[in-house]
Amino acid sequence: MALNRRKMGSLSNCCLALEFLVMIVGYFLLGNCSGDDLPANFIFGDSLVDAGNNNYISTLSKANLQPNGIDFPSHQPTGRFTNGRTIVDILGQELGLGFSPPYLAPDTTGAVVLKGVNYASGAGGILNQTGNFFGGRINLDAQIDNFANNRQDIISSLGMPSAVSLLRKALYSVTMGSNDFINNYLTPVLSVPERASVSPEMFVDAMISKYRQQLTRLYSLDARKIVVANVGPIGCIPYVREIHPLAGNNCADFPDQLAQYYNKRLKDLISELSLNFEGSLFLYADVYHIVSDIFQNYEYYGFEVADSACCFVGGRFGGLLPCGPTSKVCPDRSKYVFWDPYHPSDAANTIIARRLLDGDLADISPMNVRQLVNS
Repeated sequence: MALNRRKMGSLSNCCLALEFLVMIVGYFLLGNCSGDDLPANFIFGDSLVDAGNNNYISTLSKANLQPNGIDFPSHQPTGRFTNGRTIVDILGQELGLGFSPPYLAPDTTGAVVLKGVNYASGAGGILNQTGNFFGGRINLDAQIDNFANNRQDIISSLGMPSAVSLLRKALYSVTMGSNDFINNYLTPVLSVPERASVSPEMFVDAMISKYRQQLTRLYSLDARKIVVANVGPIGCIPYVREIHPLAGNNCADFPDQLAQYYNKRLKDLISELSLNFEGSLFLYADVYHIVSDIFQNYEYYGFEVADSACCFVGGRFGGLLPCGPTSKVCPDRSKYVFWDPYHPSDAANTIIARRLLDGDLADISPMNVRQLVNS
């Protein structure tokens, strides 16, 4: 479902010229003349990093109701699927870039775009059919379409050489794949016909093939510094625990095995792209490894609960229903790894983000995000 917008297409010539002037002035004020200028931060992904794009579309996948956002600076729901900040919010803050605004927000235009944009969408996936039972969602193909629109606007305002320089120094992150399993191949009832005819290996083959095309397209649009996150231990999230009661207190085996198989294939893909694309720096962010470590050593990290949602409606692990106004909320969100049936808390996101920023090769390779930005 493409949701492309050319936001400046309807402006008068006078207003268009004024906005271009603002963008050009903003670009130089951001430090274009300095070798130390910070990059823009362009974000692609699903509900793990959505900053509010789903607020603007017709979808069942929304987080614009309380108590979501209870620990965000505004203490109000923003469309982020957590109690506070997402992983990419925290990375942006740590790098001095702040929060990249959602693409569909009316004020994401002009000079704002030069610092980066968030294209992520809850229920989005690598495969276009993923999440279709939610209704509206912006899958990765459409997210890249939206980035292409912003890229063309930047070129129109700055000129090709300056625009390409900005785009090639920028940071790009892609957090995709979980929904292709949770809200596609592993979905109860809906997935039964497909799983009867499509093996796990065939399904992962389709994901990797599609992802190769999408990441190649990003490169063709001047993305060079690209962080690609793998799929976390989805068998351990509260929702998956609920629908696999025979696992008891353990994580569900098959979803985790599927994630691990996909992650191995993804790591090979990242190596392939890095080798084949001149001037590229593709990073493999091993979120599975980081989150597994948090699960196994949750008390070391200051957590008290690692298997249940803080925003709790019903079920053994609080994984049956999304977080909303009727939910009960734990009094201390910093003690829970999970905010809701699917998504980490701000406290867990902080640990993940900082390990991606400054972690070693076990967390992210062939370098960490800080080294990537400074390269």
